[in-house]
Amino acid sequence: MKLNRREAVTTFAGGVLAASSARAGTTAAAQPLALWYRQPAARWEEALPIGNGKLGAMVFGGTAHERLQLNEATLWGGAPYDPVNPAAREAMPELRRMIFEGRFAEAEAFANAKVMATPLRQMSYQALGDLLLDFTGLGETQDYRRSLDLDAALAETRFVANGVTHRREVIASPGRNVIAVRLSVSKPGALDVTIGFTSPQKSAVVRADGTAALLMTGTNTAEQTKPAGLRFAARLAAVPEGGTLVAEGDKLVLRGATSVTLLIAMATNYRRYDDATGDPEALTAAAIAGARGQSFERIAADAATAHRRLFRRVAIDLGRTPAADLPTDRRVAANNAAADPALATLYFQYARYLLIACSQPGGQPATLQGLWNESLKPPWGSKYTININTEMNYWPAHSANLSECIAPLVQMIREIAETGARTARTMYGARGWVAHHNVDLWRATAPIDGAKYGLWPTGGAWLCTHLWEHWDYTRDRDFLASAYPLMAGASRFFLDTLQRDPKSGFLVTNPSLSPENDHGHGSSLCAGPTMDMAILRDLFGQTAAAARILNRDADFVREAETARAALAPYKIGKQGQLQEWQEDWDADAGDVHHRHVSHLYGLYPSDQIDPERTPDLAAAARRSLEIRGDRATGWATAWRINLWARLRDGDRAHAILAFLLGPERTYPNLFDAHPPFQIDGNFGGAAGMVEMLMQSRGETIHLLPALPGAWPEGSIAGLRARGGCGVDLEWRGGRLVRARLTPDISGERTLVAHGRTRRVTLRAGRPLILTASSFRG
Repeated sequence: MKLNRREAVTTFAGGVLAASSARAGTTAAAQPLALWYRQPAARWEEALPIGNGKLGAMVFGGTAHERLQLNEATLWGGAPYDPVNPAAREAMPELRRMIFEGRFAEAEAFANAKVMATPLRQMSYQALGDLLLDFTGLGETQDYRRSLDLDAALAETRFVANGVTHRREVIASPGRNVIAVRLSVSKPGALDVTIGFTSPQKSAVVRADGTAALLMTGTNTAEQTKPAGLRFAARLAAVPEGGTLVAEGDKLVLRGATSVTLLIAMATNYRRYDDATGDPEALTAAAIAGARGQSFERIAADAATAHRRLFRRVAIDLGRTPAADLPTDRRVAANNAAADPALATLYFQYARYLLIACSQPGGQPATLQGLWNESLKPPWGSKYTININTEMNYWPAHSANLSECIAPLVQMIREIAETGARTARTMYGARGWVAHHNVDLWRATAPIDGAKYGLWPTGGAWLCTHLWEHWDYTRDRDFLASAYPLMAGASRFFLDTLQRDPKSGFLVTNPSLSPENDHGHGSSLCAGPTMDMAILRDLFGQTAAAARILNRDADFVREAETARAALAPYKIGKQGQLQEWQEDWDADAGDVHHRHVSHLYGLYPSDQIDPERTPDLAAAARRSLEIRGDRATGWATAWRINLWARLRDGDRAHAILAFLLGPERTYPNLFDAHPPFQIDGNFGGAAGMVEMLMQSRGETIHLLPALPGAWPEGSIAGLRARGGCGVDLEWRGGRLVRARLTPDISGERTLVAHGRTRRVTLRAGRPLILTASSFRG
């Protein structure tokens, strides 16, 4: 798959670039793009994440006892399987009849008995194990600091014990596919350490592989009646400087060394969702062999170069207060009480760091926890929940200049189009493909977890909008040509399965639901929830537009556009709110402050609702948000930031962002707290910050559309707007001072700033600089 790579032009925002170029080795206070602490991690949510898209580690920073919790992206439960229920197709007409007749509780019981997946649950992402390092002779420690340098992608622990400085560095190398650890001391011969593996996988066996290596092998854990179908291997090689290294049982013991480099490789036999014939022992042996001849400095430098190629595209400065000199955990604890705009800057860049670390070409998409998970049964299986969470993981990918990071998501969409075609045929008797509210490593697409949660057919359709987004940001015609069959397949499923509502005459989905929200009339099941209609407006419209661009399928375009025009429209309810369902049930729902705001999809991430183009619907969306409330789970709080930004209310968006960055919704290591940890809130929060500073739709770019009063001065460089354009901004006194547009494609653009509009002509590759005077008069 071809993915365009865009480098930011950041020459005018010089103050920002200094922050972006912070290097390891500077003091914590002078290193704004770093998380840092004065004590080791006491729990997993305090440890620091590193990753290369395939291998991940959580670094605890212990002194006498250090732990690196390890993950390999393809180690999940179970084995290849297809859970679609063959009885579902015969039951579907009766189920639809029950829903149209308002027999919702009866319909839910019927669906649970007749149409749900077998097994009813999907497989979980599973932890591989831990690297344990036990040090002797340390005694009391002083001058402790651990940090994560976001620019170098390096986790580091430093302290002094018995007059000796100890330094421990950890990186994840993408090129060599290893995690590299260097342990060093300032006094020759003062390093004594015992090295071992452990694993929660009951099948795991650890053995020494010679005198300088360890090998841990095992199988995944069986789950949901599915047997263990994956084999894994973790291999470690130790390269010491000085001292003696011996194997003692299943551990390595190093005494009297000055430093040691540990190379860790992990793999499973997973090749794709229907193929588990790989050789993890051979894969790990090859990775170690490829890295062993390189110094830690070389491996770390190469890893930093690869990381910076993506990370340094964007630089941001929102101002600084004395709070920025505090350790990260203290900043989070104090954020709701003290102004700390630099914490928002750090949070934004941390989200970009996390996306680079957990989602790279050739790997798996970011799960509910990204790449990092210490459990065999993590919350919600740490799966791909596609009724919001997976999509949110990729909201900032394009606007924050990380388009390459969507490659694993695109590959997963290709694969679920294959499994989803079987689900469409078997369950619905339909063409095309469908995916419901969750997907796992094995690309299962049948509805799971019970009808009230899982019988929602538009998950795959929502994912398809990300294909269009990639086209819209890059204008990569080759990519669009490769993505179009996926979009068309998703569209064909709904052309076959949409039902005519007997009351209104509009086309609606049935069965469906508004994700995870009970409408108060016996179930969550319903016909034509607002979110479905909005997603299908996008799917049909974007697929038809793609067909026109590619000059394909004129008959299909007419069919899709006819169906789009017949979809049930938005409705405004008796409270002045945007209705979540076809009926005005919002006040009847069991939780009027529900975390999901699915009916506002049309405001964000879609652009169907807009304060200028659709003021009545925007006002109704605002009323819905007011009723729902600002405080929710971590990811839902992040969604609200984006929604208020789209309503051009920067101060409201910032107030919610401040709550998100406080201790109730952010852990000490800046992981998002649902609670528990879910990484989507990190990505959604970063996307919301972009929306506060820049929004784009088609050929229109809004500059500082929701700038809050809390950020009166600042700059950002390297954002990406739809239409293939780089955007750099600088502002003072809450007003735009300078903007630089760097287009990839020539054409007309409409720019909007502070309520004023200017039409400009852009030439590909020629930056256009505008100042405050450009929007006067």
